[in-house]
Amino acid sequence: MHTKQKRRSRLSQLVVPAITLPCLAYFVFHAQSGRYGTEASVALKEELARKQAVYAEIVGTREALETRVRLLSDGTLERDMIDERARRSLNLSNDDEVTILLKPSGVD
Repeated sequence: MHTKQKRRSRLSQLVVPAITLPCLAYFVFHAQSGRYGTEASVALKEELARKQAVYAEIVGTREALETRVRLLSDGTLERDMIDERARRSLNLSNDDEVTILLKPSGVD
């Protein structure tokens, strides 16, 4: 009985590294410069800071409006608030008051 033994080729030992290295390079490249990579994280952090500033401004405006609504809507209305709202909506003032007319912005 004859048996043939094959010698292992050196190229067959390079098949797995030849497939693994390009895949690894692909993932490393995208981890560095991809959409959510380390380079993009700087831009994302800047955008987050801008959006947090806008959010803080909106929250401040909302709190101011909620305070005004609370003063107008609870059982005890502030006399000054009622007076201010009535004068603004009716466009009236008392005789002893000075009225300053402002030109709207954007009008020359």
